Amino acid sequence: MDPERFRAVYQRLQNLDEGSTHKVRPKIGMHRPTLEEMDDKARALAAYTVELREIVEQLMQAIAAKASA
Repeated sequence: MDPERFRAVYQRLQNLDEGSTHKVRPKIGMHRPTLEEMDDKARALAAYTVELREIVEQLMQAIAAKASA
């Protein structure tokens, strides 16, 4: 495992959590969302999902990599 690479990717995961999780978390409310709100939510969820997939891939590579000298 490459600990430096692992830390860097973990920091990216933390940044994603702090910056985007509130956008994709379900909100409980009494009003029906508009089409624009639903579209915005779908775009945010898609962007979050793509970035999360990239982070998981990088984490797996960091775990599989040998430590840098």
